[in-house]
Amino acid sequence: MKRPAVSLLFSLCWLWAFGAAAQAAAPTPGHEEVFRITVKKSILASSDVDIPVHVFKPTVTDPTAGLGPWPVVIFSHGRSGSPAGRAAMKAPLAANSDAVRYWHARGYAVVSALRPGYGENTREDPEDHGVRWSGGTCNGQADFAKTTAAATLAMRSVHAWVVEQGWVAKNRILLVGQSVGGLTTVAACGQNWPGVMGCINFAGGAGGNPEASPAASCRPAAMEQQLANPGKSTTVPTLWLYSANDKFWGAEAPKQWHAAYRQAAAAAGQKAESEFFSAPPVGQDGHSLHSAGSRFWAPAVTAWLHKHGF
Repeated sequence: MKRPAVSLLFSLCWLWAFGAAAQAAAPTPGHEEVFRITVKKSILASSDVDIPVHVFKPTVTDPTAGLGPWPVVIFSHGRSGSPAGRAAMKAPLAANSDAVRYWHARGYAVVSALRPGYGENTREDPEDHGVRWSGGTCNGQADFAKTTAAATLAMRSVHAWVVEQGWVAKNRILLVGQSVGGLTTVAACGQNWPGVMGCINFAGGAGGNPEASPAASCRPAAMEQQLANPGKSTTVPTLWLYSANDKFWGAEAPKQWHAAYRQAAAAAGQKAESEFFSAPPVGQDGHSLHSAGSRFWAPAVTAWLHKHGF
């Protein structure tokens, strides 16, 4: 029997969403630590770049519980559409953010890095896909493969650093990303990095313009191919979450992207499960699904975690 793209489990999540979220009392997050790692130069960047890695470890309230090792979420951030916005970024997540509290409540440490091209490292923009907008018309290369490769290279450096840390449960790593970070997460998941047990994509994609072209991104067919390709090699479960009122991609394109991913996986003989969760509208723009608060996505993510024993 052909399996539906949207699991019944996730379709029913919203019947108990707010009750479940209210019951998930999260502990106070632990303090933030900032480390520096190096992303090596490549064909996408002319020099090595030192980037900040922000680490949020769970608060230890029981002295007998020790100091890990903890399972880890490696979070990949999105991309501002303007150079000024990218330069203004200081950290992908805040210590008191709802997302950090959600993962701490489940015993996970959270690691988030500011990739090359953001914050203090804007001399080069290795993730530039070349999309330029003239009114509601997009021009330029739309080289989403370049964006994906650059972001994935940076996150691979973060992963390599993470698995060297003594406080990390090295076989219990989740990759999580938002927007371009979600695209990065899907791509990285297809590379089957050591210890990665699953991947969560929040509103993944690139090339959107919610002001000039709401709900209609640049070359969505090219983005479909970019997101589908990792399905051929991914061996761990994935969860894709998109809101119905995402002004970057619209409601239908992400479903088509996910269907293409599943088709690519099936054609390659990959059996890892991939679920799509269609969240209802979130505020003025559902692209903020991840940052708007865990009440919008916690039921689906929690159900997925339990289903796969995470």
